[in-house]
Amino acid sequence: MPKPATLALPDPAALIVPLRRHRVIFDADLAALYVVSTKALNQAVRRNAKRFPENFAFQVSAAEWDAMRSQNVTASKRNVRFLPWVFTEHGALMAANVLNSERAIQMSVELINAFIRLRQMALSVEDLARKVDTLERGFRQHGEQFQVVFDALRQLLNPPEMPKPQIGFHPRD
Repeated sequence: MPKPATLALPDPAALIVPLRRHRVIFDADLAALYVVSTKALNQAVRRNAKRFPENFAFQVSAAEWDAMRSQNVTASKRNVRFLPWVFTEHGALMAANVLNSERAIQMSVELINAFIRLRQMALSVEDLARKVDTLERGFRQHGEQFQVVFDALRQLLNPPEMPKPQIGFHPRD
């Protein structure tokens, strides 16, 4: 007999986005990972509000939501009547605890591992930046030759933001 098809889920790390100096996951994405409806997830959070302080979960403001929709085409993902909630690493784990399903527990482990990988990548970039600073201080005595190298490294570590292209028809003047 053929094996039943398994549901292919996206890599949890791809669902994590930066917001308010946190890395967060949207309620709809978290609910999909935990295989519950967004409504059921948000009800569980409301019933257990004491377990979700502001640094675990918070509701996106209208301005933040509008900005994200225009940047990421998020509008096509979700028909919004209510502003979405987002969950930090600790909030995602707490949500698995209040949902208390086997699937939620399994996916929470995957999600926590994704948050850890993202944090390790950020720390390695910060560590590299510190090493470049140390090298730069050590090589300053050798003049301007090395300054060019350090300037190039800084540009690679902090690339300038590119202007976003305007989408749609733009008649020529």
